[in-house]
This record gives sequence, structure tokens and C-alpha cells, in this order.
Amino acid sequence: AGTANPDATFREGQEEAIRHLVEGNGRLLVVEKTGWGKSSVYFIATRLLRDQGMGPALLISPLLSLMRNQIEAAERMGVLAATIHSDNTEHWDDVEAQVTNGEVDVLLISPERLADARFQEEVLGPIGATISLLVIDEAHCISDWGHDFRPHYRLIEGIIAGLPSNLRLLATTATANNRVMDDLRDILGTGLTTQRGELARPSLFLQTIRLPSQAERLAWLAGVLPAIEGSGIIYTLTIRDAHKVAEWLNEQGIHAAAYTGQSGDARPALEQALLNNEYKALVATTSLGMGFDKPDLAFVIHYQMPGSVVAYYQQVGRAGRALSAAYGVLLSGSEETNINNFFIESAFPTRREVEALLAALEASDDGLSIPALLAEVNITKGRIEKALQLLSLESPAPVVKDGSRWVRTAAALPQAFWERTERLTSLRREEQAQMRDYVALESRHMEFLIAALDGEPRQFTPPPLPALPSAVDRGLLDAAHQFLRRTGFPLAARKQWPGGGLPYMDVQGNIPQALRAEDGKFLCYWGDAGWGDDVRKGKYKDGRFSDALVDEMGRLYGEWAPDPAPTWVTCIPSLRHPDLVPDFAERLAERL
Repeated sequence: AGTANPDATFREGQEEAIRHLVEGNGRLLVVEKTGWGKSSVYFIATRLLRDQGMGPALLISPLLSLMRNQIEAAERMGVLAATIHSDNTEHWDDVEAQVTNGEVDVLLISPERLADARFQEEVLGPIGATISLLVIDEAHCISDWGHDFRPHYRLIEGIIAGLPSNLRLLATTATANNRVMDDLRDILGTGLTTQRGELARPSLFLQTIRLPSQAERLAWLAGVLPAIEGSGIIYTLTIRDAHKVAEWLNEQGIHAAAYTGQSGDARPALEQALLNNEYKALVATTSLGMGFDKPDLAFVIHYQMPGSVVAYYQQVGRAGRALSAAYGVLLSGSEETNINNFFIESAFPTRREVEALLAALEASDDGLSIPALLAEVNITKGRIEKALQLLSLESPAPVVKDGSRWVRTAAALPQAFWERTERLTSLRREEQAQMRDYVALESRHMEFLIAALDGEPRQFTPPPLPALPSAVDRGLLDAAHQFLRRTGFPLAARKQWPGGGLPYMDVQGNIPQALRAEDGKFLCYWGDAGWGDDVRKGKYKDGRFSDALVDEMGRLYGEWAPDPAPTWVTCIPSLRHPDLVPDFAERLAERL
């Protein structure tokens, strides 16, 4: 029923996994490649257990988009699924009642729900003893060693300890090397059986092409994509690049759309359009990942190098599941190292940030909200939220959340926190170096991936596809350069004062209409592929922004022609570079 094919049969290992859970009352770790059908195993097992009169299954899943796909798959198999997550709070009472009344076969939750006291008391408490099967999807997220470690997944270990020792447990993942699997065995308890499938993807033709500039890669995509039959995915490291690549492809007559974490409610429609081959490509961040299944995906192209072999294997493995041959191409560019370094360096708070936050909270008797903390410490909102979340997951936790306020506890921050931070940062550096080795390969790409994932070494024969050209059309390259040098990005005016207001001016909340600035424009993003190098060179090497930047800003102003026209140019100097911006503003005023 789940495949809509009455003649469908089990894939190798599926029936054995189901029997192990249903008949053997076992604990099982399934490591099988994307598209093998892990969801079929846990939903069929759930159906069989429910038919025997047992309680509901509890499925822990990391992403809302993945939950949506899982609920649809459950319905196809006759399994009634419900979910509790941050976007359906208005339905929580109904879902909780259905679960406790035995009307739901499987409850899907995110790991963040495990930290919610209400969920623990009103849902998990009443049904804990009756849960027939605990499913942990994308189980590599539990492991510190996993490429996609999620801090809230650490709560699962405590939940398992509080549930019956004979509870059936299924942990599934497509991406786990020996180090991750050893970690999972320690976390998931004794009696865990591991089922690991074949890692090789015989339908994938893998290729790496070094094209340092973004203009070269844009030109390559425009020249090569029309010659590839079928549709696919182009992965980028950043949201901005996803939109930029999609815009370029559409201008070149190639139907594409951006898919990112900011796509929101449009994501299901975008996924369905790709499934229907209405797009040549979705240009996506990692938001298009877990749970998306298009068996006839003809290509997966990476616009930049991902941060790890495990992440790359999972993403490129979405191509060619039901095809005899498909392309997996990694385009390597000069900016990818800086982007990946940023991800590594921003993954954890610094000692200075943690010390500042703990000191601010310790000085407050009743705790502080995020806006109040913003007024106390020189740290961005996102960094504050990430640091507090990580600190709150320690046991014992040095901070806890009480309503909207964060409160300092008597617990000291254990040294293990910093040891784990340093270990994971070092691991991410090693993974990045391993990917650089992959980029340098001229052949035997699949063998490299299998070895990196601790799979069985063997000779691999790629499918009979021609290698894609590495040369770039000169006309397309010139057009790509012009495209990247376009300027005039919209700058929306603020409608609210900063969080917490401006106490010394006695203002907060919304800015009155009469005091709001007009919307503006800006020339370029920091580090972008158009004018970014000129800006960086002017700031850090020359100590003066070039005349070309002044002229381009003047051209932008002329095309924009704001009405009413400004009558002066204002600048806000930098304390570390006091002359840089005033000099630029003065020359721009003369130019205008």
C-alpha cells in the first residue's frame, strides 16, 4: 500500500528488520542508503504492533519538512499519524487527547519537544509505559561525531533511560561511519543489533570540476544543464547563492527556483513541482534534504564543496535511485573554504561569549530576557540564543529558561563542555580536509566515499555516461560577469526600535510613521562575487575604497533616482578605520 504498487516486494533487509522488531522485541540500528525504504520498516512494524493491540509508536524526527513527508507515507500504509511541533500549537490539546485515548498509531515529535515540561508531563508521562516502539529517525544527529549533530538529540539518552528496558527501539540513518555507529551503540543501550547495507551507488557517475570564480560556475551551469536529460537539484552553501543561481538560470531560459529554509509554506509546492519535472532544477540549501524522495532525479550538482564527506554522500545520493545512470557533480570554488570556516567557527559560542552571558545572568536576581541580554552584552541575538540553548542542555545546566527569562543556576559549567566543543571543531576541520582530497580526485570517486564511510572496499564501475565538460563558454562567462556586477539591492527601513528600545530616549516598540526612514538600496553584499573583492581590498589592503566603487555607487544612485532626492551624504565612521568611510562619502558627494 505504501508504494501504490500491489506487486511491490520488500527490498533486501526490510523484512528481516520488521521481524526483528515485531517478533524479536529487539533494538535495532539500521544504516541503509537514502531511498532504501527505512520509513516502510517502521510504519509496517507500527501497523503490525497496533494490530496486536499494543500502544502507539513514538517517532523522533529532526525537521518539520521531514515530518510532513513521513505523515503522508504513514497514511499510505494505513497508519494514523499525528504530530506535535512549534507550528501547530493550536492543535496540541486535540493531538494530546487523541494520543492518550489511543486514537493515534504513531506520534511524531521533534527532539526539542523532549525538553518541554508540558509534553513530558501531559503526553510522555501518560503513554510512556504503553509505547510499543520508539523510532529515532536520522539517528546520526544523536552522535557528537555525526556530521549533523543536533544538541537536543542528546535528550534522547535520558528519555530511553526512563522508558521500560524491554522497549522496542529502531534507530535509522543513511550516513554513519564506524565512529558514529560506536557512539550510537553506547547511547542507545545494550542489546542493540546493527544492520548495515551496501554503500555503493552503482547508478551514480561522480565527477569533480574546479572552477574558482562564481562567474565560471554560473556559465558552466548555463552551458551544461540543457544537455542533461531530466531534472535535478543544485546545492549551494548559502541562501543568497541559492537565489542568485536560480535567478541566473531563469535569465538563461532554464526553469529553476530557489529552495531554502526561508521558503516557508512554499516548500511543499516547490517539492511537488520538481517531482512533476516542472523545473529543470531546484537550487537548494541543505533544507532540501532529509525525506525528499524523487527516484528519477537525473543529477545532483554542488555549486560549492560541502563541509564533509558524509553530508556530500547523503546529498548526492538523492540522484539516480530509480535510474540506470545519473550525474553527481561537485563544482569547487574559491569562496567555499571561507564559508565552511564560518560554519565551523560559529557552531559553538566562544569562552568570552559564555563568560559574558553567565556574568550578566548572575548579576540579575530574576533573570533576563533576550532583549534585556542584548542591552547587557555585545553579542548578536542569534549568538545569544544559540549559546543559551547549548548551555541549557548540559546536565546539570548552568542556565534554565523560566517563561521568557533566562536564569543562572548554581551549577558550574563543566569542563567537558569545552572539551566537546574543541573536539567537534577539530573534527569539522578534518572533515573539510577530507573533502578537499575528494575535490582533487580525477577518478575513483565512489571508492573514496565508501572508504571514508568505513564501507567494504571494492572495485566500482561507474555507469556509462560521458564526463561533463569542464570548459566554459566565453560568451556565457562574460554574461555571468555582468550578472554578478549588477547592483542595487533593496534595503528595507526599520519599522521597530531595537529590541528593548532606546531607554535613554524613552522609545520602544514601533517607530512612528513620521520618524521612519525611506527604503533604500545598497551596492553589494560583503564578500559577494560582484564587487566584494573590491570592497575587501579597499578596506584591508589599500585603506581607501577605489574610484570604481564611487563611480558604481553614483551610477546606482542615478538609476534609482529617489524622489525626493537626498541633499547630503551622511556617514558613520568606523572606530578602527576612522578615515575610510568619510573619505568614500566625501568623494561620492562630489560625484553626485
